[in-house]
Amino acid sequence: MRTMNAILAAVLFAMPSILVAGCSHCAAGGERHLQGYAIAADVFTTRQRTVVPDAIPAGAEKIFPFEISKYAQNGYGVWHYGPGLDCVKRLDLMPATYPGASVANSARLLTFFTLTDIHITDKESPAQAIFFGYKGGVSSGYSPVMLYTTQVLNAAVQTINALHRDDPFDFGLSLGDTCNNTQYNELRWYIDLLDGRNINPDSGVKDDPVPGPYNDYQDEYKAAGLDRTIPWYQALGNHDHFWMGFLPPNDYVRQSLIGDKVINLGNPFVDSRGLDSRGFYLGAMDGRTLYGDLIGVGPVKDFAAPPTIPAADPNRRSLSRKEWIREFFHTSSNPKGHGFSPANIDTGFACYTFEPRPDMPLKVIVLDDTQSNDDPNDPDALGFGHGSFGYGHGSLDTARYDWLMNELDKGQAEGKLMIIAAHIPIGVEPPGSMVDWNPELEAKLLSKLHACPNFILWVAGHRHLNTVTAFQSPDPAHPELGFWEVETSSLRDFAQQFRLFDIDRNADDTVSIITTDVDSAVKEGTFAAISRSYAIAAQQLFKNAISPLPTGSYDAELVKQLTPEMQAKIHKCGSTTRK
Repeated sequence: MRTMNAILAAVLFAMPSILVAGCSHCAAGGERHLQGYAIAADVFTTRQRTVVPDAIPAGAEKIFPFEISKYAQNGYGVWHYGPGLDCVKRLDLMPATYPGASVANSARLLTFFTLTDIHITDKESPAQAIFFGYKGGVSSGYSPVMLYTTQVLNAAVQTINALHRDDPFDFGLSLGDTCNNTQYNELRWYIDLLDGRNINPDSGVKDDPVPGPYNDYQDEYKAAGLDRTIPWYQALGNHDHFWMGFLPPNDYVRQSLIGDKVINLGNPFVDSRGLDSRGFYLGAMDGRTLYGDLIGVGPVKDFAAPPTIPAADPNRRSLSRKEWIREFFHTSSNPKGHGFSPANIDTGFACYTFEPRPDMPLKVIVLDDTQSNDDPNDPDALGFGHGSFGYGHGSLDTARYDWLMNELDKGQAEGKLMIIAAHIPIGVEPPGSMVDWNPELEAKLLSKLHACPNFILWVAGHRHLNTVTAFQSPDPAHPELGFWEVETSSLRDFAQQFRLFDIDRNADDTVSIITTDVDSAVKEGTFAAISRSYAIAAQQLFKNAISPLPTGSYDAELVKQLTPEMQAKIHKCGSTTRK
């Protein structure tokens, strides 16, 4: 693998070779003729090869995450391709006597993909949390991959399209945190990118760090767009409607977002005054510079006057739940609304169900399990004493809890397999973490899920991990009461992957959920390739907890017992298994 200096040189001096041929046609709505960025010709999953970070050389200078220009010379962010992963056959939910090794997949019931935590970022926004990550600490506050979030998603979409051409998907799920900071322009970049429109990933005044088109992260380009034959559905994440995914925006934050002064806050992670605290300018990235140099970051006492960014932009405005949902009706890809109905706009209720195939008794329950604005921002106020501040917790208010109970009961009564798609996973964090659940609510919800034998799978994002968790039946005599949870990593942080899912009927009428991680097929010399190196460098500097090392990837076949009624119902369902 070439070093980042070589990759950057390729971008600056050989950009025409990485443009997509034939993408200069005029898009719908009279858009200007623009070109796009290509991916690699060959597409692989992690079954075939993996992205393996190289070790940092001995004696390398210890640098801060914001010192991007020093990455390459010190060996940060270098990687190579390693061998593919085995698909681990997991029988955790099955009786000890189950002969799993001899049971073969006989027919495919469903195939889909998940992507999550894309964190499309307006890096020039004046109301971010850069201060809490630029020298280390919280990578969600600052990471060098913030420069290239649209280009990373564009490469992932093209990789999905290539896989779909070879073996079609039934649908796709986007599991939330599409935005980094609940901004209108971030959400529009996301939807427009999936629609295949022109993308101008610049805000405020036009910046051009390297003069000319298609040679820096601020240049406008033509997105490939998701294949129109793939319906995609959307879930809500905490970053989609909270300031930095952490606190409900107040008037000060809303005004700061559309102004030109860098926001002044205290430390909302520990200060109970939250967004009313003051003391630090949290910084912005300078889109006029090659590495997005930082503007206005540090203690207020270090500045003679409040720092400003080059220009304000009204398109940075903060979105409410209702406003965020409404934007999914301004789309040209399928289906309109991407799962949401007009009623969801009216109420801000971001839950719905859909049934992906008329010949398959299965429904997907898309669940908004993020906190409401009126949730206590300190869970200690609930009396459970776990003391974790902020709004990154899993939660269901009464309306969403009752709705979910009803959908589970209906799915069970109607004889349908069920999948829950939500942003926040359940049952994987101890009390007191930043992303846990109210323990009483979590226990009650898990008890209900264990009472629904047709419930097979919970898919989630949020933790930026590729993790599989088995929730075994509370009654060994009824293994069908167990279920699986599969988490997908972020497209922003390493491992920057999405996931494939095949649900197969086995020869004994059990089902297997076969899940596979995929690295985008980045072409050497592109911005998506630079972002991969930056994501690896950030991982080496922040040392975020990922597992399993070194790839952060995990592929598995997850076997699930069904009731005799469901076995009979799916016995003749399905087609050939994935190639």
